[in-house]
Amino acid sequence: MQNPDTRQRIDRSTLLLAAILAGLAMIGPFAIDTYMPSFPAIERAFGASVLEMQQTLSAYMIPYALTMLFHGALADTFGRRPVILVGVVVFALASVGCALSQSMPQMLVFRVLQGMSAGTGIVAGRAMIRDLYGGAQAQRVMSTVTMLFGIAPAIAPVIGGWLEIWFGWRSVFFFLALLGIMLFMSCYYQLKESLPASARQSFSLANLTANYLRLLGSVRFGLLSSANAFNFAGFFLYVASAPAVVYNLLGLGPTEFAWMFVPGILGIVIGAFVSGRLAGKVAPRAMVRVAYVVMFAAAAYNLVYHALFPPALPWTVLAIMMYTIGMALATPAMTLFMLDMFPLNRGLAASLQSAQQSFFSGLAAGFMSPFLSATALGLASGMVTMLICGAACWTAYAWLTKREDLQ
Repeated sequence: MQNPDTRQRIDRSTLLLAAILAGLAMIGPFAIDTYMPSFPAIERAFGASVLEMQQTLSAYMIPYALTMLFHGALADTFGRRPVILVGVVVFALASVGCALSQSMPQMLVFRVLQGMSAGTGIVAGRAMIRDLYGGAQAQRVMSTVTMLFGIAPAIAPVIGGWLEIWFGWRSVFFFLALLGIMLFMSCYYQLKESLPASARQSFSLANLTANYLRLLGSVRFGLLSSANAFNFAGFFLYVASAPAVVYNLLGLGPTEFAWMFVPGILGIVIGAFVSGRLAGKVAPRAMVRVAYVVMFAAAAYNLVYHALFPPALPWTVLAIMMYTIGMALATPAMTLFMLDMFPLNRGLAASLQSAQQSFFSGLAAGFMSPFLSATALGLASGMVTMLICGAACWTAYAWLTKREDLQ
């Protein structure tokens, strides 16, 4: 039996780890959401079009997704901690480059570098959780990270809006550089390695290729990863369309992005909190089924409301909050399902899952948002489409898993 003081120290240690990993995961949404209130100012500074500004999202998201394919493999080979430390340093330097850019091509180059480095923390962090915890405890820690991470998209555009007003758009990227420096210091002094040398994979092209082929050849992994990615893309479509929703559809100003982000992030926090509380009490697959019911109810309401009425507060953002409650309820369980399929390659599994999620989000930002964000009904239709695709993948995964379990 552990005495109460020991349990308290363990709890504090776990909370500190969750806070650091959540901070690393926050880099992604901060790099996306903080500069959105500055879209008009950057357009004026560089003489850029709306479409070119949308490409600053894709320039970040697509490299973010592609390089995630390698972050996990590197973390399985060299350990979680070195990969994280290098990633946050590169992110900080790229953010300085964005702040000092003198043209749109320069901005796009440094946005690519931001994307290439920002994913190290979330990939290695997910693997660290499964390295250190098992069962219901792993789901609780994953849910805690999701809750803390969920704060970022809510506060990022608010911070960005005030920085834009007070100091101009370049200050937003200097702020991101400062965030990277602070995370590096926290990880350097507080983050311990979770993968022992004996459990690391050999770094060879043959071994790496074999591991990639093994994961990519898993139909169950592909279906589950796709389900998770489609679910998130249904929400990220609104994140990518935030300037159009806030400025054009709702008629709000640069300091009012909270109306767009706070409800959605509140939904993530609620869903993750419920997931953590139900861990060990409700079967994970049952939890995912309930989550899909919640998401479909939200998407149906969103579609019907905007087919009948114009966009308005709070009704437009209410649908987003309802959707993210279901999304966050499902995400921890679905993520652990994926990591548990390949216990010797958790970093690589986290890489592939995160890469697909980011790639789908990048497609939503670069190809769906410019065409759907002109109307609220268009965005609602996009959300429904993504959700139907996600539900189809989950259903196929559940059926295939059940069939294999019976054999």
